[in-house]
Amino acid sequence: MSHAPSRARSGSGEPFEAPAAPSTARRRPTGPAAPGGGALVTGASSGIGAAVARRLAAEGGWRLVLNGRDRARLEEVARDTSAVAYPADLSGQDAERRLAEFALDSVGRVDLLVAGAGIGWAGPFSTMPQRAIDEMFDVNVLATLHLVRLLLPQMVGRGTGRVVVIGSLAGTVGVRDEAVYSAAKAALGTFTDAVRYELRGTGVGISHVVPGVVDTPFFDRRGVPYRRSRPRPVPASRVADAVWEAVSRGRDEVYVPGWTRLPGRVRGAAPALYRRLAARFG
Repeated sequence: MSHAPSRARSGSGEPFEAPAAPSTARRRPTGPAAPGGGALVTGASSGIGAAVARRLAAEGGWRLVLNGRDRARLEEVARDTSAVAYPADLSGQDAERRLAEFALDSVGRVDLLVAGAGIGWAGPFSTMPQRAIDEMFDVNVLATLHLVRLLLPQMVGRGTGRVVVIGSLAGTVGVRDEAVYSAAKAALGTFTDAVRYELRGTGVGISHVVPGVVDTPFFDRRGVPYRRSRPRPVPASRVADAVWEAVSRGRDEVYVPGWTRLPGRVRGAAPALYRRLAARFG
């Protein structure tokens, strides 16, 4: 991106108002999302987002709206999945509102939001430009929070729907030379947990899908390729499978692959041991 992203956000005139929470005496269970509704996938130009779009299309019944920054790639994915494409950079001013309104105009209602838009940056924090820090949080955190805020109230009003937030193992344990990316993904994980408490009894669910290393163009675009021998990258299709598991089975959290849940558990149970191991092998 050749310019610093705008950090201004609209603060008035919001068309979507949250309905009153349902009575605790009539709590509705949070279950899986059934195909047949509208689905919005961000970050769908390539990688995880594109794989998720293809998985949803393969399941059938979804009316898909796809967002991404690469117009040519996004339109190719949209053709493959019979989706509507909305190319846009979500760091732009009021971009999330325009995307939400486009999605609602295109498919009538959004029953599933898969928030997969994200960017990376690798290197020592002391050398990271301020513009890159701002862009990281604009795209990875604020765009997701604003989209959820715009679309969630309508799901709650209908008593059904699901949000899937794509996180990262970096947000669970922290990764050397990815301090801001780790912080952004940690913010998404905590946000997802907190909103889940608020949604209890509404019939609406929110899932956190936590990939480890994924074989996508992400590493090339962040400026530093992935050079470690372990863990080995998994294909984006495995993350798409995890998203579908979260959607179809109503799962709150899914790690990809499953063993990557272990480092976070070690960190929580034995932080001193974890830090010694991370300093040696991380």
